[in-house]
Amino acid sequence: MEKNNAPASGTDPLIGVLHSAVAGELRHVRTLIEELAEVLVGDEHFVDRYLDKLQAFDLLVQCTEESAAVLDRLAAGACTRSAIAPVRLGQIHERLHTALQAAH
Repeated sequence: MEKNNAPASGTDPLIGVLHSAVAGELRHVRTLIEELAEVLVGDEHFVDRYLDKLQAFDLLVQCTEESAAVLDRLAAGACTRSAIAPVRLGQIHERLHTALQAAH
């Protein structure tokens, strides 16, 4: 097992780069979800059978974008509370806020 020799959070000079890279990965996932949803919407039988479930794809896309945006704000130097303040999806905002409160 590898030892953790990294400095404490906030002092690692590469943390912003990592936040930005993970945000990019989330946006890649978002694109893949959107492409899959497009294929499925093109299948008449799938749409007839699972129309109500197709909304889940939209929620997944929104969640990944919101998460990527938080990481982008952190990468740009925002404090944690400022990074989550603009989150538009109430469920995500609440979970992130709760996580920050639990850490205190």
